[in-house]
Amino acid sequence: MSEIERILDELERDHTGDTWHGSPVTHVLRGVTAAQASARPIPHGHTIWELVLHMTAWKNEVRRRIGGAPAGEPKEGDWPTVGEPTDARWNDALAALDRAHAALAAAVRTLPEAKVFEPTNDPRVRETGAGVSHYTLLHGIVQHDAYHSGQMAILKRALE
Repeated sequence: MSEIERILDELERDHTGDTWHGSPVTHVLRGVTAAQASARPIPHGHTIWELVLHMTAWKNEVRRRIGGAPAGEPKEGDWPTVGEPTDARWNDALAALDRAHAALAAAVRTLPEAKVFEPTNDPRVRETGAGVSHYTLLHGIVQHDAYHSGQMAILKRALE
């Protein structure tokens, strides 16, 4: 198995597959309503909806970076605003997360194996996550999503 195949396996397990750490993102989000997604059971904490938008933005940012774009905050913003919490907008947010995941996986499939351990095109800046290898960047997004998936699972449980 190539490193690209291993990374793709990790991405898929984290989003929809058989994870070691618990439920994948899509299973955690299954059955969550717009009202639940926009609820804030922990004062000053993020909502499930905010976490979904944040994860979507960072999947898109990582895809741009492996495509050669310079590192920066996601174009959507680090923590995009939810806006009016309607059922239709919640369904759109979930669909956008799935699209961002699929686009990232497609971009990883086109990454040459020889580039996996090469640095992205930025000098190292820890605060922005710039200047790491493609390997570290891609494993980082899997870790990022697993972390936030756990937060969403706790919030979902608190709302039940």
